[in-house]
Amino acid sequence: MSKGTLLGIIGALVVLIAWWSCHHHASSDQSGSTLGAGGGGRRGGAGGGGPVPVVAGKVEQNDMPIYLDGLGTVQAFNTVAVQTRVDGQLQQVLFSEGQDVKTGDLLAVVDPRPYQAALDQAIAKKSQDEAQLANAKVVLERNTDLLKKKVIAQQDFDASKYQADSLQAAVQADQAAIENAKTQLDYTQIKSPIDGRTGVRLVDVGNIVHASDQTGIVIITQMHPISVVFTLPEQNFGEILDEGGANGGLKVLALDRGNTNTLDEGSLAVVDNEIDRRLAR
Repeated sequence: MSKGTLLGIIGALVVLIAWWSCHHHASSDQSGSTLGAGGGGRRGGAGGGGPVPVVAGKVEQNDMPIYLDGLGTVQAFNTVAVQTRVDGQLQQVLFSEGQDVKTGDLLAVVDPRPYQAALDQAIAKKSQDEAQLANAKVVLERNTDLLKKKVIAQQDFDASKYQADSLQAAVQADQAAIENAKTQLDYTQIKSPIDGRTGVRLVDVGNIVHASDQTGIVIITQMHPISVVFTLPEQNFGEILDEGGANGGLKVLALDRGNTNTLDEGSLAVVDNEIDRRLAR
């Protein structure tokens, strides 16, 4: 092969390589434009590569909330073990387990007959003493006139006066006995002391109940409002006090176990005056 022929072949290869390179770059640019459009944005077009709109807003200064997380336990404000205050047979139970009750609702009845009899007896005793007192007042009034006329001795007048005073005191004691008997009779009707929800019945109808019983008849738990007791690290104690503590109206959110749903909202009611030593380190 001659030298001229070899140079001609090399020149032809250089021309072919230059042409292929230019054609490859053009194809790449065209493919890139097509993929960019498919992806939602072409350079230099009216798509994602265009001008971005800007909305102007006024700069304001506001408080940013700071959240302190703590594990809490729901506790009732009031829990009452309802007990009888008199001895006797439980005649009626007028509530259902799990029932919502109001203050003053009748829950149970203890046999009232012995206490009604005691009340009637106290009333009769007062009537008897009032009759004697009326007679003593008449005698005292008559003896007063006789003493002025010096018909009776001073000693007889004093005896009649003391008798009238004694019967007056007896009538007052009878009235106190009546009030006590009425109170005992009222205790035979066991009423709810608070608004709340009843638990499991602890005594069945027909049993003899006593004021000294420890178990009671039912436990009532106040449900509305209710409290949540929670603990926080001691390093947050100063921040809470700086914001006013229980008097600062700090907002409290009660969340579920997953910390996703807000169960209820409230405010900080009290900061305990003791450290929970179980959590102290």
